[in-house]
Amino acid sequence: MKDITILMSASGSPSMPGMIDCLKKNGERNIRVIGIDMNEEPSAQYLVDKFYKVPAATCEEYIDIVLDICKKECVDIYFPNISTEVTAVSKRKEEFQKLGTIISASEQKAIEVANNKLSLYNFLKSKGIKVPRFYGVNSIEDFEEGCKYLGYPDVPVCLKIVDGSGSRGVRIIDSKRNRYQIFVNEKPNSFFVAYEDMISILKEANEELHEMLLVEYLPGNEYTVDLLADHGKVQYIAGRENIVSLMSIAQESIVEKDEKAYKMSSDIVAALKLDGNIGFDFMRDKNGNAILMDLNPRITATVSVIAAAGLNLPYLRVKQLLKEMLPKVEIKYGTRLKRRYSEIYTDVKGNKIEIGMQTK
Repeated sequence: MKDITILMSASGSPSMPGMIDCLKKNGERNIRVIGIDMNEEPSAQYLVDKFYKVPAATCEEYIDIVLDICKKECVDIYFPNISTEVTAVSKRKEEFQKLGTIISASEQKAIEVANNKLSLYNFLKSKGIKVPRFYGVNSIEDFEEGCKYLGYPDVPVCLKIVDGSGSRGVRIIDSKRNRYQIFVNEKPNSFFVAYEDMISILKEANEELHEMLLVEYLPGNEYTVDLLADHGKVQYIAGRENIVSLMSIAQESIVEKDEKAYKMSSDIVAALKLDGNIGFDFMRDKNGNAILMDLNPRITATVSVIAAAGLNLPYLRVKQLLKEMLPKVEIKYGTRLKRRYSEIYTDVKGNKIEIGMQTK
Protein backbone atom coordinates (compact mmCIF):
# COMPACT_ATOMS: atom_id res chain seq x y z
CA MET A 1 0.00 0.00 0.00
CA LYS A 2 1.00 3.61 -0.53
CA ASP A 3 3.29 5.10 2.12
CA ILE A 4 1.80 8.22 3.74
CA THR A 5 2.71 11.13 6.00
CA ILE A 6 0.59 11.97 9.04
CA LEU A 7 0.71 15.11 11.19
CA MET A 8 0.00 14.67 14.92
CA SER A 9 -0.48 17.67 17.19
CA ALA A 10 0.31 17.61 20.93
CA SER A 11 3.05 15.16 19.99
CA GLY A 12 4.93 15.76 23.24
CA SER A 13 2.07 14.57 25.43
CA PRO A 14 2.65 11.58 27.77
CA SER A 15 0.18 9.38 25.89
CA MET A 16 1.59 10.07 22.41
CA PRO A 17 3.93 7.02 22.20
CA GLY A 18 0.89 4.72 22.28
CA MET A 19 -0.92 6.72 19.57
CA ILE A 20 2.16 6.67 17.35
CA ASP A 21 2.45 2.90 17.80
CA CYS A 22 -1.15 2.59 16.58
CA LEU A 23 -0.15 4.32 13.34
CA LYS A 24 3.26 2.77 12.75
CA LYS A 25 2.48 -0.81 13.83
CA ASN A 26 -0.37 -1.21 11.36
CA GLY A 27 0.93 -4.24 9.43
CA GLU A 28 0.08 -2.76 6.01
CA ARG A 29 2.12 0.33 5.13
CA ASN A 30 4.88 2.67 6.22
CA ILE A 31 3.67 5.84 7.91
CA ARG A 32 5.88 8.86 8.47
CA VAL A 33 4.77 10.85 11.53
CA ILE A 34 5.32 14.61 11.78
CA GLY A 35 4.88 15.92 15.30
CA ILE A 36 4.01 19.43 16.44
CA ASP A 37 3.89 20.75 20.00
CA MET A 38 4.17 24.08 21.82
CA ASN A 39 6.81 22.57 24.13
CA GLU A 40 10.28 22.30 22.56
CA GLU A 41 11.70 19.93 25.21
CA PRO A 42 14.55 18.07 23.42
CA SER A 43 13.24 14.51 23.78
CA ALA A 44 10.01 15.31 21.87
CA GLN A 45 11.83 15.07 18.54
CA TYR A 46 12.72 11.41 19.19
CA LEU A 47 9.10 10.30 19.40
CA VAL A 48 8.38 11.23 15.76
CA ASP A 49 10.11 11.28 12.36
CA LYS A 50 10.15 15.11 12.21
CA PHE A 51 9.28 17.66 14.88
CA TYR A 52 8.18 21.31 14.76
CA LYS A 53 7.63 23.69 17.65
CA VAL A 54 4.40 25.67 17.24
CA PRO A 55 2.56 28.29 19.33
CA ALA A 56 -0.51 27.49 21.41
CA ALA A 57 -3.55 26.35 19.41
CA THR A 58 -5.38 29.47 20.62
CA CYS A 59 -2.92 31.82 18.86
CA GLU A 60 -4.24 33.60 15.75
CA GLU A 61 -1.33 32.45 13.58
CA TYR A 62 -1.55 28.78 14.64
CA ILE A 63 -3.51 27.48 11.66
CA ASP A 64 -1.35 29.41 9.17
CA ILE A 65 1.78 27.83 10.69
CA VAL A 66 0.26 24.35 10.52
CA LEU A 67 -0.75 24.93 6.90
CA ASP A 68 2.88 25.80 6.07
CA ILE A 69 4.08 22.60 7.77
CA CYS A 70 1.55 20.50 5.86
CA LYS A 71 2.71 22.05 2.58
CA LYS A 72 6.42 21.61 3.37
CA GLU A 73 6.09 17.99 4.56
CA CYS A 74 3.43 16.91 2.01
CA VAL A 75 1.12 15.77 4.81
CA ASP A 76 -1.60 13.35 3.71
CA ILE A 77 -3.65 13.29 6.93
CA TYR A 78 -3.71 15.69 9.87
CA PHE A 79 -4.97 14.54 13.29
CA PRO A 80 -5.73 17.57 15.54
CA ASN A 81 -5.52 16.23 19.11
CA ILE A 82 -6.41 19.31 21.18
CA SER A 83 -10.06 20.25 21.73
CA THR A 84 -9.62 23.98 20.96
CA GLU A 85 -7.52 23.09 17.93
CA VAL A 86 -10.23 20.82 16.51
CA THR A 87 -12.65 23.76 16.53
CA ALA A 88 -10.18 26.13 14.82
CA VAL A 89 -9.15 23.59 12.18
CA SER A 90 -12.73 22.69 11.29
CA LYS A 91 -13.33 26.29 10.17
CA ARG A 92 -10.52 26.14 7.58
CA LYS A 93 -10.80 22.61 6.20
CA GLU A 94 -10.90 23.77 2.60
CA GLU A 95 -7.45 25.38 2.83
CA PHE A 96 -5.96 22.06 3.92
CA GLN A 97 -7.84 20.22 1.19
CA LYS A 98 -6.27 22.49 -1.44
CA LEU A 99 -2.86 21.27 -0.22
CA GLY A 100 -3.95 17.64 -0.46
CA THR A 101 -4.15 17.28 3.34
CA ILE A 102 -7.18 15.51 4.79
CA ILE A 103 -8.37 16.71 8.19
CA SER A 104 -9.62 14.07 10.62
CA ALA A 105 -12.46 16.00 12.25
CA SER A 106 -16.25 16.24 12.33
CA GLU A 107 -18.18 19.16 10.86
CA GLN A 108 -17.82 22.54 12.56
CA LYS A 109 -21.35 22.73 14.06
CA ALA A 110 -21.06 19.30 15.67
CA ILE A 111 -17.62 20.16 17.10
CA GLU A 112 -18.86 23.43 18.59
CA VAL A 113 -21.60 21.58 20.47
CA ALA A 114 -19.32 18.72 21.53
CA ASN A 115 -16.57 21.00 22.83
CA ASN A 116 -18.88 22.99 25.14
CA LYS A 117 -20.19 20.85 27.98
CA LEU A 118 -23.16 23.10 28.72
CA SER A 119 -24.20 23.23 25.04
CA LEU A 120 -23.73 19.46 24.82
CA TYR A 121 -25.89 18.75 27.88
CA ASN A 122 -28.65 21.07 26.68
CA PHE A 123 -28.56 19.53 23.19
CA LEU A 124 -28.69 15.96 24.50
CA LYS A 125 -31.45 16.83 26.96
CA SER A 126 -33.51 18.21 24.07
CA LYS A 127 -33.05 14.87 22.26
CA GLY A 128 -34.19 12.84 25.27
CA ILE A 129 -30.70 11.49 25.94
CA LYS A 130 -29.89 11.14 29.64
CA VAL A 131 -27.27 13.49 31.10
CA PRO A 132 -26.22 14.15 34.70
CA ARG A 133 -28.05 16.80 36.72
CA PHE A 134 -26.38 20.13 35.97
CA TYR A 135 -26.58 23.88 36.55
CA GLY A 136 -24.99 26.66 34.46
CA VAL A 137 -22.60 29.01 36.29
CA ASN A 138 -21.75 32.55 35.14
CA SER A 139 -21.39 34.23 38.53
CA ILE A 140 -20.63 33.52 42.18
CA GLU A 141 -24.36 33.76 42.85
CA ASP A 142 -24.95 31.06 40.20
CA PHE A 143 -22.35 28.90 41.90
CA GLU A 144 -24.03 29.25 45.29
CA GLU A 145 -27.51 28.60 43.89
CA GLY A 146 -26.29 25.69 41.77
CA CYS A 147 -24.68 23.99 44.75
CA LYS A 148 -28.01 24.18 46.62
CA TYR A 149 -29.92 22.95 43.55
CA LEU A 150 -27.72 19.86 43.27
CA GLY A 151 -28.02 19.06 46.97
CA TYR A 152 -24.85 20.48 48.50
CA PRO A 153 -23.84 20.24 51.37
CA ASP A 154 -25.61 16.88 51.74
CA VAL A 155 -23.92 15.56 48.61
CA PRO A 156 -20.68 16.53 46.79
CA VAL A 157 -20.85 18.52 43.55
CA CYS A 158 -18.42 18.95 40.67
CA LEU A 159 -17.54 22.28 39.03
CA LYS A 160 -16.24 22.36 35.44
CA ILE A 161 -15.23 24.98 32.89
CA VAL A 162 -17.50 24.30 29.91
CA ASP A 163 -14.70 24.15 27.32
CA GLY A 164 -11.94 22.75 29.54
CA SER A 165 -9.95 19.63 28.67
CA GLY A 166 -7.37 17.40 30.29
CA SER A 167 -8.86 18.02 33.77
CA ARG A 168 -8.28 21.77 33.51
CA GLY A 169 -10.93 23.75 35.38
CA VAL A 170 -12.35 20.78 37.31
CA ARG A 171 -12.92 20.74 41.07
CA ILE A 172 -15.02 18.64 43.46
CA ILE A 173 -16.64 20.34 46.44
CA ASP A 174 -17.41 17.94 49.31
CA SER A 175 -18.63 19.23 52.69
CA LYS A 176 -17.26 16.09 54.38
CA ARG A 177 -13.73 17.17 53.47
CA ASN A 178 -12.60 20.35 55.21
CA ARG A 179 -9.41 22.18 54.24
CA TYR A 180 -7.33 20.41 56.87
CA GLN A 181 -8.56 16.97 55.77
CA ILE A 182 -7.77 17.80 52.14
CA PHE A 183 -4.28 18.96 53.19
CA VAL A 184 -3.59 15.82 55.24
CA ASN A 185 -5.31 13.11 53.20
CA GLU A 186 -5.31 14.20 49.55
CA LYS A 187 -2.37 14.21 47.14
CA PRO A 188 -1.42 17.60 45.64
CA ASN A 189 -3.08 16.60 42.35
CA SER A 190 -6.45 15.97 44.03
CA PHE A 191 -9.59 17.53 42.53
CA PHE A 192 -11.15 18.16 45.94
CA VAL A 193 -11.46 21.72 47.23
CA ALA A 194 -13.29 23.28 50.17
CA TYR A 195 -16.44 25.30 49.41
CA GLU A 196 -14.96 28.43 51.00
CA ASP A 197 -11.76 28.10 48.97
CA MET A 198 -13.73 27.75 45.73
CA ILE A 199 -15.63 30.95 46.53
CA SER A 200 -12.31 32.73 47.14
CA ILE A 201 -10.92 31.45 43.84
CA LEU A 202 -13.96 32.66 41.90
CA LYS A 203 -13.72 36.09 43.53
CA GLU A 204 -10.21 36.49 42.11
CA ALA A 205 -11.50 36.62 38.52
CA ASN A 206 -10.49 40.07 37.26
CA GLU A 207 -13.11 40.03 34.51
CA GLU A 208 -16.31 38.03 34.01
CA LEU A 209 -16.10 34.43 35.10
CA HIS A 210 -15.27 31.82 32.49
CA GLU A 211 -18.49 29.98 31.63
CA MET A 212 -18.84 26.95 33.92
CA LEU A 213 -21.34 24.38 35.05
CA LEU A 214 -21.98 22.36 38.18
CA VAL A 215 -22.82 18.67 37.79
CA GLU A 216 -23.74 15.97 40.23
CA TYR A 217 -20.74 14.11 41.63
CA LEU A 218 -20.57 10.43 40.67
CA PRO A 219 -18.35 8.26 42.92
CA GLY A 220 -17.57 5.28 40.67
CA ASN A 221 -14.88 4.49 38.10
CA GLU A 222 -14.55 6.35 34.82
CA TYR A 223 -15.70 4.34 31.79
CA THR A 224 -14.64 5.44 28.31
CA VAL A 225 -16.14 4.47 24.96
CA ASP A 226 -13.86 4.88 21.94
CA LEU A 227 -15.37 4.56 18.47
CA LEU A 228 -14.99 5.32 14.80
CA ALA A 229 -17.93 7.07 13.15
CA ASP A 230 -18.87 7.73 9.54
CA HIS A 231 -21.03 10.90 9.43
CA GLY A 232 -23.43 9.77 12.13
CA LYS A 233 -23.05 6.01 11.88
CA VAL A 234 -20.81 3.96 14.18
CA GLN A 235 -18.37 1.72 12.31
CA TYR A 236 -16.44 0.29 15.28
CA ILE A 237 -16.89 0.63 19.04
CA ALA A 238 -15.20 -0.57 22.23
CA GLY A 239 -15.17 0.48 25.87
CA ARG A 240 -12.71 0.43 28.75
CA GLU A 241 -13.04 0.59 32.51
CA ASN A 242 -10.43 3.00 33.86
CA ILE A 243 -9.42 1.54 37.22
CA VAL A 244 -6.78 4.17 38.01
CA SER A 245 -6.50 7.64 36.44
CA LEU A 246 -4.09 10.52 36.94
CA MET A 247 -5.19 13.98 35.73
CA SER A 248 -7.69 12.51 33.24
CA ILE A 249 -5.20 10.02 31.74
CA ALA A 250 -5.90 6.37 32.60
CA GLN A 251 -3.01 4.58 34.28
CA GLU A 252 -4.77 1.22 34.41
CA SER A 253 -7.61 0.16 32.09
CA ILE A 254 -9.48 -3.02 31.17
CA VAL A 255 -11.33 -3.38 27.85
CA GLU A 256 -14.91 -4.19 28.83
CA LYS A 257 -18.32 -3.99 27.17
CA ASP A 258 -21.19 -1.87 28.50
CA GLU A 259 -24.16 -2.19 26.15
CA LYS A 260 -26.04 0.79 27.65
CA ALA A 261 -23.01 3.06 27.23
CA TYR A 262 -22.54 1.73 23.68
CA LYS A 263 -26.18 2.51 22.87
CA MET A 264 -26.00 6.03 24.30
CA SER A 265 -22.75 6.76 22.44
CA SER A 266 -24.26 5.52 19.17
CA ASP A 267 -27.39 7.65 19.70
CA ILE A 268 -25.25 10.77 20.26
CA VAL A 269 -23.14 10.04 17.17
CA ALA A 270 -26.34 9.86 15.14
CA ALA A 271 -27.84 13.01 16.73
CA LEU A 272 -24.74 15.12 16.06
CA LYS A 273 -23.74 13.33 12.84
CA LEU A 274 -20.23 12.91 14.27
CA ASP A 275 -17.40 11.67 12.07
CA GLY A 276 -14.04 10.05 12.79
CA ASN A 277 -12.40 9.09 16.10
CA ILE A 278 -14.67 10.00 19.03
CA GLY A 279 -14.30 9.38 22.77
CA PHE A 280 -17.13 9.40 25.34
CA ASP A 281 -16.31 9.76 29.04
CA PHE A 282 -18.77 8.27 31.51
CA MET A 283 -18.68 8.06 35.30
CA ARG A 284 -20.39 5.30 37.24
CA ASP A 285 -22.99 6.21 39.84
CA LYS A 286 -23.36 4.43 43.19
CA ASN A 287 -25.29 1.63 41.46
CA GLY A 288 -22.63 1.10 38.79
CA ASN A 289 -24.58 2.74 35.95
CA ALA A 290 -22.54 4.66 33.37
CA ILE A 291 -23.60 8.34 33.22
CA LEU A 292 -22.26 10.47 30.36
CA MET A 293 -19.96 13.30 31.47
CA ASP A 294 -18.03 14.43 28.41
CA LEU A 295 -17.52 13.99 24.67
CA ASN A 296 -14.15 14.31 22.91
CA PRO A 297 -14.40 14.77 19.09
CA ARG A 298 -10.86 13.41 18.62
CA ILE A 299 -8.57 10.51 19.51
CA THR A 300 -8.46 9.87 23.26
CA ALA A 301 -5.27 9.47 25.28
CA THR A 302 -5.63 5.75 26.04
CA VAL A 303 -6.91 4.47 22.70
CA SER A 304 -3.79 2.26 22.48
CA VAL A 305 -5.34 -0.33 24.83
CA ILE A 306 -8.24 -0.69 22.39
CA ALA A 307 -5.68 -1.32 19.62
CA ALA A 308 -3.98 -3.94 21.81
CA ALA A 309 -7.39 -5.62 22.07
CA GLY A 310 -7.54 -5.88 18.25
CA LEU A 311 -9.31 -2.64 17.30
CA ASN A 312 -6.77 -0.10 16.02
CA LEU A 313 -9.08 2.92 15.76
CA PRO A 314 -6.50 5.55 14.68
CA TYR A 315 -5.27 3.39 11.79
CA LEU A 316 -8.80 2.36 10.82
CA ARG A 317 -9.55 6.09 10.57
CA VAL A 318 -6.61 6.40 8.16
CA LYS A 319 -8.08 3.65 5.98
CA GLN A 320 -11.51 5.26 6.18
CA LEU A 321 -10.17 8.66 5.06
CA LEU A 322 -8.25 7.01 2.20
CA LYS A 323 -11.50 5.24 1.17
CA GLU A 324 -9.99 1.79 1.61
CA MET A 325 -12.00 -1.32 2.51
CA LEU A 326 -12.48 -1.59 6.27
CA PRO A 327 -11.86 -5.06 7.75
CA LYS A 328 -13.90 -7.07 10.20
CA VAL A 329 -12.23 -7.18 13.60
CA GLU A 330 -12.67 -9.21 16.77
CA ILE A 331 -12.22 -7.38 20.05
CA LYS A 332 -10.40 -9.27 22.80
CA TYR A 333 -12.32 -8.12 25.86
CA GLY A 334 -10.37 -8.36 29.08
CA THR A 335 -7.24 -6.82 27.53
CA ARG A 336 -5.54 -4.79 30.22
CA LEU A 337 -3.28 -1.72 30.21
CA LYS A 338 -0.91 -0.77 33.02
CA ARG A 339 1.17 2.36 32.46
CA ARG A 340 4.76 2.34 33.65
CA TYR A 341 7.42 4.96 33.12
CA SER A 342 9.92 4.85 30.26
CA GLU A 343 12.52 7.57 29.75
CA ILE A 344 14.28 9.40 26.93
CA TYR A 345 17.66 10.93 27.83
CA THR A 346 19.30 13.87 26.06
CA ASP A 347 22.62 15.64 26.56
CA VAL A 348 23.16 19.37 27.04
CA LYS A 349 22.87 19.91 23.25
CA GLY A 350 19.65 17.92 22.95
CA ASN A 351 21.25 14.80 21.43
CA LYS A 352 19.75 11.47 22.45
CA ILE A 353 21.91 9.36 24.77
CA GLU A 354 21.60 5.91 26.32
CA ILE A 355 22.31 4.67 29.82
CA GLY A 356 25.71 3.06 30.03
CA MET A 357 29.19 3.34 31.44
CA GLN A 358 30.64 6.69 30.44
CA THR A 359 34.36 6.39 29.66
CA LYS A 360 36.88 8.91 28.39
